[in-house]
Amino acid sequence: MQASIVELRYHMKDVLKALERNETVQVLYRGKVKATLVPEQPLKKMGHVSEHPFFGMDSEEYSVEDTLEQLRGGRFNAI
Repeated sequence: MQASIVELRYHMKDVLKALERNETVQVLYRGKVKATLVPEQPLKKMGHVSEHPFFGMDSEEYSVEDTLEQLRGGRFNAI
């Protein structure tokens, strides 16, 4: 669907109905596309906590300080 600024102002109900039908809406200003409204996608639910990408990061292989240093990186590059 395409809608001009005036149509957004006076026919917002129609734009919202189009978004409910999972249609994208292109916003036109002087005949040129200025924005695209995309309907929000529902959040995906995680099945089990073990499927989370950070599951198991608390292994005793590395200390907390070592893990943080690895994630953050050094402040300066070693020469």
